[in-house]
Amino acid sequence: MSKFLSSKFSALTPYTPGEQPQDMKYVKLNTNESPFAPEQNVIEAAKAAAGSLNLYSDPECKKLVAKLAETYGVKNENIIVTNGSDEVLNFAFMAFCDKDKGAAAPDISYGFYPVFAAVNGVAFEGIPLKEDFSIDITDYLGLNKTIFIANPNAPTGIALTLDQIEQILKANENNIVVIDEAYVDFGANSAVKLIEKYDNLLVTMTFSKSRSLAGGRLGFGIASKEIIRDLNTIRYSTNPYNVNSMTLAAGLATLDNEEKVRKNCETIIKNREYTAAALKNLGFTLTDSKANFIFAKSDKIGGEELYLKLKERGVLVRHFNSPRIKDFVRITIGTKKQMDILIKTVEEIL
Repeated sequence: MSKFLSSKFSALTPYTPGEQPQDMKYVKLNTNESPFAPEQNVIEAAKAAAGSLNLYSDPECKKLVAKLAETYGVKNENIIVTNGSDEVLNFAFMAFCDKDKGAAAPDISYGFYPVFAAVNGVAFEGIPLKEDFSIDITDYLGLNKTIFIANPNAPTGIALTLDQIEQILKANENNIVVIDEAYVDFGANSAVKLIEKYDNLLVTMTFSKSRSLAGGRLGFGIASKEIIRDLNTIRYSTNPYNVNSMTLAAGLATLDNEEKVRKNCETIIKNREYTAAALKNLGFTLTDSKANFIFAKSDKIGGEELYLKLKERGVLVRHFNSPRIKDFVRITIGTKKQMDILIKTVEEIL
């Protein structure tokens, strides 16, 4: 770092994104992207919007907000649109955490939570998962902190029930509870319907996973109108033109393809179960994932060694160095062909 960097960031450890190597063509199963390209109407919509890139995008994202509200059965005032769901998560740290009210999340979860806390100068508590990597909801009752829970969790893929989420909401009525639903479309239940009942709930979602727009960088939040107003105060104080015109157009067109999105999710779920069964037959232990990835370990080979040997053979998966999960690899679910390549390569390595 340079001598000019503020001392408040001297101990900051940035988030490490998944690899995007360019040295060869990989079977890419490391960053939980969709294996399905955007539909043609989405591509055409983005192309058409490119013709007006000399103009600023709509800061209110009116058309997309209205379409999202219709899709999720809420009002326009309950929606905020952001540059990926990471942005709405960061806004939540900025808006609802401070020196008096810290943040809490599972200790094994999305790696950006402690980074957002650190960059915003917020005290962060990583609450240990149980031995089976599930969340003990009693740890989250009456915390007096802003709570961030990925549901399903990452990298484990384990999901909470709506009843469990309600218990957390009830026990923290004076604090915001953020339910990060990046992977909800692959087998978990969304908490969106609970926003009418709980004014302390913020649900965040993304177009990156089930809707095939990871490169478009589009996310959104759903909450009470008061929470959305708070988040928009932060947005208009940082970057009111936060979503570009091509992404807005692509997102709007994507919402016309909800049936196709659902079918793609069903295919990924089917491929997930197929891959999980194959790996179990090879002696792997897996968590009960409800996401578009599986979390697996083998007693025959360490997680880092398996990751490296797969990479040598052109298959990318994700490995984490944290002590409790260093023996695991996280494997994105792709097409049936991609999963067959993975399984065959793992067999060869073993």
